[in-house]
Parts: sequence; C-alpha cells; structure tokens
Amino acid sequence: MPAERLLSTDEAEELVAAARDVARSSLAPRAAEDEAAHRFPRDAFAQLGELGFLGLPYPEAEGGLGLSYELYLQVLEELAAGSASVGVGVSVHAMSCYPLSRYGSDEQRARWLPEMLGGTLVGAYCLSESHAGSDPAAMRCRAERVEGGYRITGTKAWITHGGQADYYVVFARTSDDRSRGISCFLVPGDAEGLSFGEPESKMGLMGSPTTDVHLDGVVVGEDRLIGEEGEGLPIALSALDSGRLGIAACALGVAQAALDVAVDYAREREAFGGPIIGHQGLAFLLADMAAAVEPARAAMLEAARRRDAGRPFSRQASVAKLVATDAAMRVTTDAVQVLGGAGYTTDFPVERFMREVKVMQIFEGTNQIQRMVIARHLERAAAAAPALAR
Repeated sequence: MPAERLLSTDEAEELVAAARDVARSSLAPRAAEDEAAHRFPRDAFAQLGELGFLGLPYPEAEGGLGLSYELYLQVLEELAAGSASVGVGVSVHAMSCYPLSRYGSDEQRARWLPEMLGGTLVGAYCLSESHAGSDPAAMRCRAERVEGGYRITGTKAWITHGGQADYYVVFARTSDDRSRGISCFLVPGDAEGLSFGEPESKMGLMGSPTTDVHLDGVVVGEDRLIGEEGEGLPIALSALDSGRLGIAACALGVAQAALDVAVDYAREREAFGGPIIGHQGLAFLLADMAAAVEPARAAMLEAARRRDAGRPFSRQASVAKLVATDAAMRVTTDAVQVLGGAGYTTDFPVERFMREVKVMQIFEGTNQIQRMVIARHLERAAAAAPALAR
C-alpha cells in the first residue's frame, strides 16, 4: 500500500516509482541481513548515484538533476522504506555535499561535486563532538594556519560513515570567537593523521557505521577551506535545516513501511471468526497510525516547498523533523502491537523499524532542540510583529 502522492509531472511520477522499485527489489531484501552482519551497503550508493538519486536536488551544472527538494524528499522516503540505513546514509551524504554546493568556489565545485553527486565518492558530515552535540559553538576541534593551509586537531563524535567515507566535511575552530570562530573544511578520507574509533554498538541502523573521527594534525591545503574563514557555524546550521528534512523523510519512509506491514498482517490474520482488521479496537489503532503519518508528511512537504521557493524554512524544517520522527516512533511501536507476539520477533521487520526510528528523534538535533528552535522563531516573530490592538 504505497503512499498516495500528488506529483506535478510525469517525470516526478517516474522517479518516485523508480525509487520505490529499487527499494523493494534491491534494498528491502537485503536490509535485515546487512543489519545483522553490521555491513555497510556501499554498493547501494553506487547504484543510487547511477540513477541520479544522490544528486537529485543539486544543479545540473554540478552533476545533479536540478530537481526540487520536494521531489527529492519523496524519493528519499521511498528509499528509507526499503532500508533505513541506506536512507539515512543518502540524507547524510546529501548534507555533506551542501556546503560545497552552496558556499564553495566555482573551482571547488567543478573539482569535487560531480563525483560526490554521482556516487563515486561517499561523504560524512563532522560537526558533533562528545561535549558539543546540541551546542556546536562549544566545539574544541581546532584548525591552525600553517604554510599553504591548515593543521586540524581534535575528535568528532557520532559520525555516520566514519571509516567508510571518501571525504569528511569537518568543522573546526579557527579562532576563539564563539559564533564566528568556526570554519568548514573538506578533508580527504585518506589524509595522513586521520583515524577512526570502533563502530558504535547501537540499538538500530547497524548497516550504517557510526564512529569517532580522530584528526591528529591533519594538514589540508587552503583550497579545502569551504567558504570564508569563520563562516563555518552559519554553514553548518544552514546545512542542518535541509538535513532535518532528510531525516523527516527517512522517518516517514519507515513509518509507512510499518503501517503497510501492519495492515497486511491484520487483513490476513484471523481471530474470533474473521480477519482481525475487522475488530474495531485494532482497526482504530491502524486508523490512528495512518492519521499520524499523513499530516507529518504534509508538514515535511510544506517546508520543502518553502525551501524550493527560496523562502525561510528553518522553523518549518524543525516542525517537520519533530512531528515526523515522533509520529514514526508511535507508528512503529503500534505496528509491533498489531502483530502481537509475532511483532516482537525478527520474523517480521517491525521490531527493526521500531529500533531504527528511535535515533531519528535524537540526531540532526534532538526533538527537544527542535522545540527550542521553534520557540525561538515564534519569539522573534512576535517581537517583530506590531502590537495587537486592545
């Protein structure tokens, strides 16, 4: 029972259908095995790059397809329904391309973006530190000027694709100024002095490696500084707005997959003389699951449309990430309940779905941070608005 979508062109219909086909035929059949083996499905990224999915929202001149973010998110949702590890990986990779596309020089974009968007190179985004997750301005990783470039020293934490990526977008402190003392660098994956911790032993997303990234005096040339020195924090926060929409799409993909499994099971499982979907208590549970997914999807698409129109969308991105991931947590938990004892076993994917979406309430800014972002936007909007007539 695929999600019902209102797509504006035949091309959009074909792209979403192609993503759904790849998810069902290539990603879903191997997802459980990749998770059990803690295996990073690197070959899937090459396949998705060849299909143009990794560069879908980026300009054609940079090697992308030049299509809307609204369409990209719906493609991403279909991919995540097949494999959450791949969906999250695509979202993180797309976010790692954003600083170069948005803030890089013409020469930098021409040099690196075609391979990044084509899937030849897979990226990682290195912002968080163990003491500076929700507060990136507190980072301690430093980049010192040396002849011809910078020497970067420090450790980044919770890095998706750590040890597997071909390049790392690293944010490091170039001065002690809290908000204007951070810069952005493109570090090659084979740089001398770059090493990685053991992959984290996680609750879910085992096919997506997460490690510490250690930079022990890694030297990069000046040509690997993205944007201006001191511009790193605005770059990071801007990328996170788009990345939050990517996580919303992944959460919705998994939630839709869980709903589909639950509905199919309820139609086939019989008790008390008929399919259990005919019993009101369970039917209402399924209805509530659908009613959670659809408005969350609408919130995500509203934020994407604002982004595509060049309008501010930071508040809407936080709303979408918040409601989509909270909805996905409820829906996947309820899917386990619909299947009963069977849902608690690995014979069905819903227990994996439930474990996978939990972290989506945490990364790209916890949902508590999203509430802070939303509240601050409301406060600023209220301060800027004329006083109401009394």
